[in-house]
Amino acid sequence: MSIPQITPQQVRTALLLRAEIALLDVRHEADFATGHPLFAANMAAGRIALEAELRLPRKDVAIVLYDNGEGLVAAARQSLAGLGYTNVRELTGGLQAWAAAGYELFQDVNSYAKAFGELVEQRKHTPSLPADDVAALIASGADIAILDVRRFDEYATMNIPGSVSVPGAELVLRAGQAAPNPATTIVVNCAGRTRSIIGTQSLINAGVPNKVVALRNGTIGWTLAKHKLDHGSNRRGAIGAFEGAAENARDVAYRAGVRRLGMDDFAALQAESDRTLYRFDVRDAEEYAAGHLKGFRHYAGGQLVQEVDMAAPVRGARIVLTDDRNIRAEMTASWLAQMGIEAYVLDGFYDGALEQGAPVVVPKPDPAHRYRRPYEGTDASEEKMQAYLDWEFGLVEQLRRDGTHGFFVI
Repeated sequence: MSIPQITPQQVRTALLLRAEIALLDVRHEADFATGHPLFAANMAAGRIALEAELRLPRKDVAIVLYDNGEGLVAAARQSLAGLGYTNVRELTGGLQAWAAAGYELFQDVNSYAKAFGELVEQRKHTPSLPADDVAALIASGADIAILDVRRFDEYATMNIPGSVSVPGAELVLRAGQAAPNPATTIVVNCAGRTRSIIGTQSLINAGVPNKVVALRNGTIGWTLAKHKLDHGSNRRGAIGAFEGAAENARDVAYRAGVRRLGMDDFAALQAESDRTLYRFDVRDAEEYAAGHLKGFRHYAGGQLVQEVDMAAPVRGARIVLTDDRNIRAEMTASWLAQMGIEAYVLDGFYDGALEQGAPVVVPKPDPAHRYRRPYEGTDASEEKMQAYLDWEFGLVEQLRRDGTHGFFVI
C-alpha cells in the first residue's frame, strides 16, 4: 500500500502557520543528530511501539515520516497503523528533498531548545563568567553559591567543586535557601550552555535579589580551561524561595502570555478532541511519586524546556503544566510560551485525591544507536567539546536563515 505524500514546502507552511504536525525522523538517534529540520523529532522506526502512544497522545494527529534514503518509512508507518494512528504521510523525497529545497538542517539533539537558549543570551545579554574567573572566586573564598541545573545523575557524575544540585525549574523555588544572603553571588552551571543560560535568566526574570551569572560554557568550559571536576557528589538544594518569588514567577508567566486554568477551564480544554494536549507535572520525581494529579506525566521543568521535542513532538500542540507550588510550573511555562508553544498552568487542586506511583520512563536507545553527547561522561575529548561549543555559537544565525521558529524573548 502506497503512503500518502506531503512535500517539504507543505510541511514548512504547516510549521509557519503553527498547525499541529509531528515531523518524525525515523532513523536512529545517532543518525538524526547528523542533521534534521529544526522542528523534527526523533522516533526510530524500531522504537515506535515503545514511544508512540506516550509521545503522540492523539491518534488522528498529522504525522509526517522521513528518513535519509534508508527505506525505514514503510515499516514505521506500519507500526503506527498497528497502534491506531490514522493520519500518517511521508515527506516526499525524504531528508534529501528538504535540503534540496534550500531548507536548513540542524545537527545534534534538542536543537531548537539549544538554539532558543542562544537567542535568549543574545537578546537579554545574560551575564556569564569564564571558568578561570569562577575558579579564582572559589580559590579566594568569595561569597558565591554554585548551582548545578542539570539532572541529579548528571551532577553526580561530574560537577564543579563545591556546587549544589538544583535542577533547572527548581531554581526560583530553592534559590532563597541556597543563597539566603542577597550579597551572595549565584553561579549557575550546566554541562554546556543552554540550561545555564535559561537558569540564570530565570532567576533574573523572577527578580532574585542576588547577583546571578552563568558559568560560561559549563563543565565543558571548565574542562577546557584545565580545571578539575569532582565526582560522586550528592549535595541537593533544599526548598526555600526568596521573598516575592511566587508573585514574581506569576508575573513572568503573565508577561510571556501563559494562561492559568481552573478545573472547569481544564475540562473544557481536554474535551477538545481535535487538538493534542500534553499534561506534565514539573516537580521532582520524588514529589510526583508521592502524589500527583491523574493524567499528568512527570517531566521535570528544566529538562522539559531542554527536551521539549522529546516530551511533546507535536508542534502546534497545547501543553498544560502543574505544580503544587505553581512557581516551577509558571517559570517552565514562561519559557515554553517564548518558544512559540501554547502553554497553560493548572492552578492548584492538590487538596483532593491524588494518584501515587513512580514516573513512566521511556527506555533509552540501544547504546550502539544512541547519540553520545560531546559533554557526556568523564572521557569526552577536548576537540569534540570545542566543536560542540562552536556549533552552538552559530545557532542564532542558523535560526535566522531557517525562518520557521517563531521564538520571542520577554
